[in-house]
This record gives sequence, structure tokens and C-alpha cells, in this order.
Amino acid sequence: MKRLLALGAVVLTTAALAWAGSDDQPKAGGAPKPVITKAVKGEQCVEPTDTMRRDHMKFLDHHRDKAVIEGVRTKKYSLKECINCHASETTGSVAASKDDFCVSCHSYAAVKIDCFDCHSTKPQGSAAMHPLNAETAHYKHKLAAQAASKVSAEEMAGVAQ
Repeated sequence: MKRLLALGAVVLTTAALAWAGSDDQPKAGGAPKPVITKAVKGEQCVEPTDTMRRDHMKFLDHHRDKAVIEGVRTKKYSLKECINCHASETTGSVAASKDDFCVSCHSYAAVKIDCFDCHSTKPQGSAAMHPLNAETAHYKHKLAAQAASKVSAEEMAGVAQ
């Protein structure tokens, strides 16, 4: 009986190794790759593509802090300028459909986009920002940035009251 079990184990191991090395085995498809469309406007991005893919959030956060807290507003690294260049010709947005510029990559990377809780996803004039008035919204960002500990959404919402 032991010989039969040993022979069975050898046969199964050999078959498994032979199958693993064959081209007939199913291939792992993985997650669908993001759809990255070329910017509709502009000749060149403010940084090389690989840098923007890796560090765009750092640039956007830094620009936001300079604009909101210090009042320094520039076009380079502004969310508005990103939207102006990357909005889809089909939807007119960067986040309206699964194939739009921001949603496509963020879905692939499983990262939540919270920019558009306040900001418009479509190119617009300067009023395409906060649902609150700008002074109150900016004050909330300033408080959050200066807080020694994390400020909850409830605490920030109370500032607008």
C-alpha cells in the first residue's frame, strides 16, 4: 500500500511540474490597465510623465497649501489647470466615467479621489470650487493644516456654521 501511495505521489508531482512548464496553462490576466489619454490641451505637462504619476498628489497638496493658507496662487500645479488639460473630449470631465483621466488611474491603484468633493471635475471659470463661500472653506483648510492633531470632518463642518 505504501508503494502505491508513493507511486501516486510521484505521478501527480511529475504531472503538475509538466503542466506548470507548458504553454497550455491559463494565464493570469490581472487588473485592467488604466486608460491614459493624452492631454487635450497644452503641449507638455509641467513635469515629466513618470514624475507626475508618482508625485502629482504632493504637487497638488503643496499648491493647495500655498494658495489657501498663504494666498499664493499660480497656474503651475493647480488642480484647475490639470482639469483644463486632461478633461475628456467625450465627457468633458476628468472624473465622470471610468475611463476619464483621474478615475481610470485611481481605480486601478484603488485610491479614493477626494478633490472633487469640493472642486468641479470639468473645466470652468474661477468659481468652480467650493460649495461654501471661499473665505469659509479656506479658513477650514487653514485650521486643519495648523492643527496639532487631525481635525475631524465634523469639526471642520462646524466652522462653516
